[in-house]
Amino acid sequence: LYIFTEPASNMPAKSIGIRLTNEGMFSPDFRNRSIAEVMVGVNKNMMFHIQGFLSDMDGKYEAEGTSFYVKYRFLSLDAAQSHFRAAAFGRISSSKRLVRSEDINLEGDNSGIQGGFIFTQLIHKLALSATLGYSKVSGRESELLSYSLSSGYLLLPFVYKNYNQPNFNLYFEVLGKTNPANGNSYVDFAPALQLILNSKTRIDLGYRFQAAGNIENRYLRNMYLARVEFNFFNALSKKQ
Repeated sequence: LYIFTEPASNMPAKSIGIRLTNEGMFSPDFRNRSIAEVMVGVNKNMMFHIQGFLSDMDGKYEAEGTSFYVKYRFLSLDAAQSHFRAAAFGRISSSKRLVRSEDINLEGDNSGIQGGFIFTQLIHKLALSATLGYSKVSGRESELLSYSLSSGYLLLPFVYKNYNQPNFNLYFEVLGKTNPANGNSYVDFAPALQLILNSKTRIDLGYRFQAAGNIENRYLRNMYLARVEFNFFNALSKKQ
């Protein structure tokens, strides 16, 4: 349930999730993007997302494009109060934005493809995850390697009694990209908070900022993120 990345685990099978996300930057001018997203758990190993993007990045608020994301979990190792998951993911995106940048963002700014792997380890209340990915923009020779290290810790409840208890989680993620053609790169730090209600409603608040790097004209530098998510379990199950 990371804020800026996906875990290797999937949502429950036959379930549907709806996300509404707003992200934006305050400098040099305030710009923001809204993302409407539908997530579907096909089975215990596979899920997919469909996203639509709207923003005022080019002056007026308008539709930008769409994205399709799929994730397949190919490894699960379970133990008492811990598990390890590994998954492969892919994305194909379409955007009408024409801004050229060394950075690549397939959630609104660029058309292109992406693929990679996610590895997630849960140890009691601590969850750790690593992502390795490759992105390529359509129509021009531009590609990036992406990588992230994410950590999440369950602050509340101290003791689980039932699934209706609110969950309060603290996150810290390290997000980076490198251009293999010239070695240019950047690394962001991204702290975040998360509240989960009745195991169905999720509220995220986060902020990412550049800690180091030399890629100019970036899309996501110093960006806030606010999100609400609603999950409907067994929504695709056949009625008896």
